Amino acid sequence: MLSRPCLGYAIGLTLGLVAKGVNGAPCDIYATGGTPCVAAHSTTRALYDAFNGALYQVKRDADGATTDVKPLSAGGVANAATQDSFCAATTCLISIIYDQSGKGNHLTQAPPGGAASGPDANGFDFLASAHGAPVTLGGKKAYGVFISPFTGYRCNTASGTATGDAAEGIYAVVDGTHYNGACCFDYGNAETNSQDTGNGHMETVYFGTGGGSGAGNGPWVMADLENGLFSGADRNSNPGNLPQTSRFVTAVVKGNTNNHWAIRGGNATSGSLSTLYDGARPDSSYNPMKKEGAIILGIGGDNSNWAQGTFYEGVMTTGYPSDATENAVQANIVAAGYATTSLTSGPALSVGSSISLRATTACCTGDYITHTGSTVKIQAVSSSSPDALRQQASWTVRTGLGFSGCFSFESKDTPGSFLRHSQYTIVLNGNDGSKQFAEDATFCPQTGLNGASNNALRSWSYPTRYWRHFNAVIYIASNGGPFEFDSKVSFNDDVSFAVGASLA
Repeated sequence: MLSRPCLGYAIGLTLGLVAKGVNGAPCDIYATGGTPCVAAHSTTRALYDAFNGALYQVKRDADGATTDVKPLSAGGVANAATQDSFCAATTCLISIIYDQSGKGNHLTQAPPGGAASGPDANGFDFLASAHGAPVTLGGKKAYGVFISPFTGYRCNTASGTATGDAAEGIYAVVDGTHYNGACCFDYGNAETNSQDTGNGHMETVYFGTGGGSGAGNGPWVMADLENGLFSGADRNSNPGNLPQTSRFVTAVVKGNTNNHWAIRGGNATSGSLSTLYDGARPDSSYNPMKKEGAIILGIGGDNSNWAQGTFYEGVMTTGYPSDATENAVQANIVAAGYATTSLTSGPALSVGSSISLRATTACCTGDYITHTGSTVKIQAVSSSSPDALRQQASWTVRTGLGFSGCFSFESKDTPGSFLRHSQYTIVLNGNDGSKQFAEDATFCPQTGLNGASNNALRSWSYPTRYWRHFNAVIYIASNGGPFEFDSKVSFNDDVSFAVGASLA
């Protein structure tokens, strides 16, 4: 069954009709194996050797303008400089992830579905920050897709994808350290109406710790088959499904006809894939499958959008790929050379130092970030203020509790308590040792949006959002959004702080 492409147009590309063999890019390898790509998405690189079209589109928050990011050369790594130049001194979102297969199966902002939508008043999911997941491939900078809760992409009118019990293959390269147990960080085949239409109507890669489980504590590569996240045939557990804890993970799910499917996974920077499950469907409600052929990223089939994860590249094929084909694709992924790079910029912070943070908006240049109990705000503070107030405006810089490449900020007068976001508001709470607290209390400084001498403090877990003073209260705010404190008025000034030695 074929349907119209999601955006009704094809992006510019130059694809050779003859596959390039096992030394080619992933979709060339799949074509050689007789299971060609019908969808190919990546913000980091071309997935065909000859592809030279747009990989993704970014939208600038300051004025709503958009631009496309292409590879540096045909078959190459994304030209990150295009994004960096276009988004300088403002913020950007990833508005489209283009399909490189030529079928027009582009991923755009996910519409409302059967599950509860996020806080956006229009019911659509949020778009991902264009800056949340920088990496390098072979030493060249690129950006992945950092999915926070309520963020998602979808194509409900995909062309050429598997429907019914037809065979397909799916892989995704993801961040093995960015996950949670919520539903559902998926990539793959889903319902065309954004509703839960029953068991077997989905077949996607899932990564995280939700639903069924494998060996150890996870995270695991699993499959979302609708109304179940499966690590194998057993809905509850599969001890043969080993945790995948590498920084970069290759995650594979493939479904055949005749009651057969498999899960595979491995380190995306070295080694081979392991088969984590290969066998029968969970039960008769999943055989035969009833796949509908839509494509999702970061959400469940009914728009369940509470999960988090990071996506770098992935494809969907027609037909059931052989292990040998997937092994060749894995070799290509390893050769691409994924590696981490810094998430911070601007004036350097030093772990262990004691700092104070001064507002730079014209109204408030004598105001500093302070706390009274758990409440965090800006107020006037100076060297002549009472010692107690100067203590409340002083913070010790710590290694990020949730991500070591960024920072956390401990209260100087309340040791053991850290600045964190809760319900989009910055508060001061005692560290309870949980994964959630650690991530909520981790922030990544970047060059101030109103000047290089200042810092803007971006939430690690919600990278579209920055510390912002609004009516004296400190929030994590986006540059335009559903809340009053997301106002674009004076945004660049309100999120830029001068960092200096502590007042106490």
